[in-house]
Amino acid sequence: MTQPPTLTDRKALARHRTRARALPGHDDALFLHRLALDDLQERLNEVNKRFTSAAVVTAYPQIFADFPTSAMVPDDDLIALEPGAHDLVVHFMALHWANDPVGQLVQCRRALQPDGLCLVVLPGGRSLQELRACLAEAEAAVTGGLSPRVVPMGEIRDLGGLMQRAGFALPVADSLVQTVEYRSFPALLSDLRAAGETNALAARLRRFTRRAVLAKAADIYSDSYSTPEGRLAATAELVVLTGWAPHESQQQPLRPGSARSRLADALGVPEKPLKDG
Repeated sequence: MTQPPTLTDRKALARHRTRARALPGHDDALFLHRLALDDLQERLNEVNKRFTSAAVVTAYPQIFADFPTSAMVPDDDLIALEPGAHDLVVHFMALHWANDPVGQLVQCRRALQPDGLCLVVLPGGRSLQELRACLAEAEAAVTGGLSPRVVPMGEIRDLGGLMQRAGFALPVADSLVQTVEYRSFPALLSDLRAAGETNALAARLRRFTRRAVLAKAADIYSDSYSTPEGRLAATAELVVLTGWAPHESQQQPLRPGSARSRLADALGVPEKPLKDG
């Protein structure tokens, strides 16, 4: 079987995360992570079930200080969770860096007890759309070519399909979109660096970006995405995936053709046959 190309240089990602934790702005740069955690806690409060053995898969354990867990593990290719040991698994702000996202989700499902819940939160496809566009235009103008700079982030429809492929029951995907404003282009890049989210793609250029590229990108960003107050707008999309480990007590889809009433009767409209072709 042909192996898919490696997306992420995991050693480079680990270096970036280690460097980020040592930066003075690291804690402030995790504001989206805290927003995501608040959203997850609200979702859990709405679930009619008490969880007693939660596990969290994340590179940011410090923000889970007040979250009751029985296991906190990093988002390694092989997740260090015992099969069937948990009734809740949270995969937090890391799936976009996975070389095998379906494999990560399968491991989460295997770590769940029957009827256990998995919650996954990650950046969605609209995240940093402005930065991607500006860097691409700037690099093409300055160097005449393009290189991988921002990790690809899936669209919500595709991400929801990953939960089905991983074997989860009752999968749901939804998103939360936020607009973040920065005082300057360097401030945006600084925030990404402090959060450990700089370029760790395996296919990235192995040299520093030319200053002319960054200067051109800054000019394009300012011209295209400035607010009336002169700040720079950046889109952040948080996608939340929800799925349950299969269990016989869960609602099951009906067998095709087993309906006992017609849709036309339910809608109160006449039924019309489809035309040939």
